[in-house]
Amino acid sequence: MMLISIFDVAGPIMVGPSSSHTAGACKIGQIARALFNGTPTQADFYLYGSFATVYQGHATDKALLAGVMKFQTSDPRLPKAFEIAQKKGIKYKFIPLKINASEHHPNTVRIILKNKNRSISVVGSSIGGGKIKITFINDVPVDLEMIAGRFFSILIGHDSKPENVLHPLYGQLVDWDIPIHGKQTICAVRGKHRCLTALNIEDSYLTLSQVLMLEKLPGIEFVRSLTKLNK
Repeated sequence: MMLISIFDVAGPIMVGPSSSHTAGACKIGQIARALFNGTPTQADFYLYGSFATVYQGHATDKALLAGVMKFQTSDPRLPKAFEIAQKKGIKYKFIPLKINASEHHPNTVRIILKNKNRSISVVGSSIGGGKIKITFINDVPVDLEMIAGRFFSILIGHDSKPENVLHPLYGQLVDWDIPIHGKQTICAVRGKHRCLTALNIEDSYLTLSQVLMLEKLPGIEFVRSLTKLNK
């Protein structure tokens, strides 16, 4: 597993009340949705630690669901996430659990997204100031850190030679005058020879057509935005 340390610590742009319990939760939901790649019909949220005890008062439940619907952390619709999910036909459950304090970070959630074709399980923790850490994807241990509310973020699935594969993708972003703020790559996420890169872009957004162009580059399996794209 290869790790590249990234991401400045900064307060997130968000709908509150809490950077950890609201903005961080929304970001974890966004990542689960990006990895699921589609609209789920069922979203189950297993809450641990303080997420399990204060999730209603701190709007963690609404933020998680908003993230699964690809809302930005600053989206004013976040407080209405329940109603919007119902209109979209997304069923959801919040299940607070008790665990050993040493097993997970206090602000942890397991998200299981499903539709009739597939499901995915993502475990993530909100570790403070809007920073989050993904620790499991489909029960495979990972160590992926990101930050909520500051950057436009994408996830890139690619083969096991990240330097060779990602260099043309980074070059294309430069050609589009899109600045890369930071990146992190983890391997063996989806199998022995697969890698996943999280990429932060500052002050810029990609369009759907640009993402589709990046997906056509050799060695790239998928490129997915954490938030809704403009066409």
